[in-house]
Amino acid sequence: MNALELKIPPLLLVIIFGGAMWAVSRILPAGYLTIPGKLWLSAAVLAVGGCIALLGVLEFRSADTTVDPRIPHQSESLVVKGVYRFTRNPMYLGFLLMLVAWGLFLGSVFAALLLPLFIVYMNRFQILPEERHMRALFGEAFDRYASRVRRWL
Repeated sequence: MNALELKIPPLLLVIIFGGAMWAVSRILPAGYLTIPGKLWLSAAVLAVGGCIALLGVLEFRSADTTVDPRIPHQSESLVVKGVYRFTRNPMYLGFLLMLVAWGLFLGSVFAALLLPLFIVYMNRFQILPEERHMRALFGEAFDRYASRVRRWL
């Protein structure tokens, strides 16, 4: 199981999960919901998700630390300001919201059932390994930060 840790770029995972959601919505069409204003609602959730993810990237860039989540051992600094005051993983939260938007647009209950799998995968194979590296690099400072700020929201 550790072979999957930090191997698949999270953006690629979003594409994979988005494709799987689309496929499930087509294979199981009985699970469709009528969502009033779904285009506007999904666009709004997509925009919020994109903004949160972008803010995370910008904070990393301003701290001059790596944005590539597959190499957390190359982190130069522990970023705890801006959007990182509210979530330890704004990029992943943004990606999740983008998938939520896609699920709303598809209107498929069955496609939406893949969202918890995305969270489970990200927690196990991306976030936990990253946190191990952050703890090794930043020790007590990371522990204090993690005790104040939640992983997702």
